Amino acid sequence: MSQNPTATRLVPVDRLTAITSLIAEGAVFEGNFHTSSDQGIKVDGRLLGNITFESGGTLHVGATGVIENTRLEADYVFIEGKVVGTVIARKSLEITGSATLIGDASYDDLIDMHPRARVRGKIEYRGDIDAEQR
Repeated sequence: MSQNPTATRLVPVDRLTAITSLIAEGAVFEGNFHTSSDQGIKVDGRLLGNITFESGGTLHVGATGVIENTRLEADYVFIEGKVVGTVIARKSLEITGSATLIGDASYDDLIDMHPRARVRGKIEYRGDIDAEQR
């Protein structure tokens, strides 16, 4: 979808370039996005609803993106904009310095919170605490 994806430190670039769905800047979408396919969505506009990938999935909240009153679940979650709600990242969660997260987040494998990221809520690791780190 994007020729020049935003630089990421954790989410694989090929996951971002494979995103095929977009809520464009200036657009407002009310409703839920749900799929059992390993797809991707980028939100540059405003979403009032949930995004759920039953398996796989990449969610990119762009710098102008706002998602409110929501529950987000995907393998890869990359937040540059604002999210108000619950975030579940089954593989990796990356919150950039331009991001605001108001709500709880959980992740199963990797997390990267950039300097200046604003988070109000709890962040919880869902994996095995006693497992040996890579």
